[in-house]
Amino acid sequence: MIFGFEFRDWLLANDPALSRLRMGSRVTLSIMLSFLILFAISTLIVPLPTASYGLGIVLSIEGGVAVRDKGSTRQLITRLLGCIASVVVVGIAAALESHRILSDFIFLLVIFLASSGRVYGPRGFAIGMFAFTSYFMGSYFQPKIAELPLVVIGPVVSALVSHWVRAVLLPDNWRRDLLRSLESVRGRINQILFKLAAVAADGKVEEADRQELRQLEDRLKEVVLMAESFIPRPPGGVFDGASAPAAELAIRLFDAHLATESAIMVSFQSPPSFALVHAVIEDDRAVLSAEEKAVADIEGQLQSETARAVLWLGAARRQLMETIDAGRRTEFAEIASIAETSTPEAVDFSLKNPLMRSALQITLASAIAMTLGLALSRERWFWAVLASFLVFTNTNSRGDTAIKALQRSIGTLFGIAFGLVLATVLTGQTAIAVVVAVVCIFLAFYFLQISYATMTFFISIVLCLIYGMMGVLTFDLLKLRLEETVIGAVAGALVAFLVLPSRTRETLDTAIDKWFATLKKLLSAVSDKKSQPELIVIAQEVDACYRDITLAARPLGSSWSIVTRPGQIRQTLAIFLSVTYWSRILARNHTADAVDDDLKRRIAADIALLDVVAPRGSECFLVTRKQMKPTGRHLPLWRGGARLAVEMIGSTLDRLYPHETQDLPFAAGKAIAPLNQE
Repeated sequence: MIFGFEFRDWLLANDPALSRLRMGSRVTLSIMLSFLILFAISTLIVPLPTASYGLGIVLSIEGGVAVRDKGSTRQLITRLLGCIASVVVVGIAAALESHRILSDFIFLLVIFLASSGRVYGPRGFAIGMFAFTSYFMGSYFQPKIAELPLVVIGPVVSALVSHWVRAVLLPDNWRRDLLRSLESVRGRINQILFKLAAVAADGKVEEADRQELRQLEDRLKEVVLMAESFIPRPPGGVFDGASAPAAELAIRLFDAHLATESAIMVSFQSPPSFALVHAVIEDDRAVLSAEEKAVADIEGQLQSETARAVLWLGAARRQLMETIDAGRRTEFAEIASIAETSTPEAVDFSLKNPLMRSALQITLASAIAMTLGLALSRERWFWAVLASFLVFTNTNSRGDTAIKALQRSIGTLFGIAFGLVLATVLTGQTAIAVVVAVVCIFLAFYFLQISYATMTFFISIVLCLIYGMMGVLTFDLLKLRLEETVIGAVAGALVAFLVLPSRTRETLDTAIDKWFATLKKLLSAVSDKKSQPELIVIAQEVDACYRDITLAARPLGSSWSIVTRPGQIRQTLAIFLSVTYWSRILARNHTADAVDDDLKRRIAADIALLDVVAPRGSECFLVTRKQMKPTGRHLPLWRGGARLAVEMIGSTLDRLYPHETQDLPFAAGKAIAPLNQE
């Protein structure tokens, strides 16, 4: 699939805006530089305790991963506040070292406060992570009170180094990230075109081809949403005359996404010709011009719609490439930055807030992990608490937590197995072991955003190498680490399911409610003759809500990506995806002048259907449906596009509950009303 791509194009297609590369590089460089500076201080100025190194390394990780504030000044403030929290909790851990039972209870209090701090947003989350990991390291290394002034050097160095790496060496730059994300969009469109070329060469579309194209379409959607997030928007989100360059870019990106989806959808019914797809890939203007003329001779046939869709994709891709070329020359200097404004949300410490429920769950799971971990080992029980704490991070439901617990356990198991062999082979070869450890650290945080199990795998390898270099690596030690990790992961999963559970269905209901509300907002805006820029913004919101549905549905089974196997989840998500597609068609093709009484009636029918199905929430995922046959009309590009989009939204929504078909003009099984051909 990547033949013909330059390496940079391939990398950007698989790592949008190089965000994962930057994450891995930032964390790795922060750890290396912090360690080297601490080693220099220890060698040239004053010997440092082991706890200083441990805190410096761990907080370098948190500084690169947990600090999510926008703007370098805010990030520096968060890191410094995190340092203060780190020093305080390490001091408490050191003071209570001789009172182990009290220290353990205080650790649970720190865990609860750290978890509760998330109600304050990104800064509260980061400071909480600093506090938790610092108490963990303080209890693990057990520094003396007299050593605290030297121990403090570790957190301070890590904070300053992490900030320098992120603000100076590898800074955030929305113009650069916008350009890279647009290049990623182009790369993923190219991947889709190469697949369409393969399909065209075969002359037919197999089920495996459909699955691969849908996977590629999902990956395109991800990077389009990322690119849209980098385009500066006015506070209201709708572009005005003063933001014309940004508005034009947003429209081109929207068109490229919509054209690609359209080409995929119609190709399922009638594959395009190989010559046409090849001409689009090569941007062969002569062949494309001839194909445009030939389309008129087959007007009204499926092949005509496919050809028009691919030609539209070629034109949208060309415009996107022109935008990318212009961005390389000017770095989007014509697009004005817009100052970030944030409205602080009310702090809610009640149990109605899922973050507070999660804080109680984390604390209880940590208490269980601590009790069982202590029964297994008085010295290494921290691993169990660490696992129970981390499996709740960035999860929305008990299903998410269970998946993360399983991923951590599996990643640890395979990481220990591989790390034991690697550390044994590299015994006595410290220099090579250090290089391998650095590479594994980079890979761990490179894959963090896409695979928690992979991250855990590489971190486990690093720990094996460190134990090997320290001369304490034994099979019993690694076995103990695996056992403690499993204890913590199981404790987290059990608490997530049994105590104040955030059920997957509830999370999914919330996501679906938001999607229905946003779709209703779009239909109402069309009926009220809102401007096209406003409609496109709402259509993008529908797209973002669809992504939330796919994430919320993920724990229901392995078919959340729509393409892995037939089933209720896949079919239901396919319906939501189809309606999301037609909502973009509606926004792009709508003109206020076209809103007449007939269109308003159809919109009212759609809204009436929404009012019926929306209250049922995720119940639609439990409905058994027959295999859906594709409709015979997909691409209303040239006449009546908005009108057919309204009809298709209703017709597709009706498939959520096919056995309860209502007497609507677009009910399942009925022919779609003919369009005006004038």
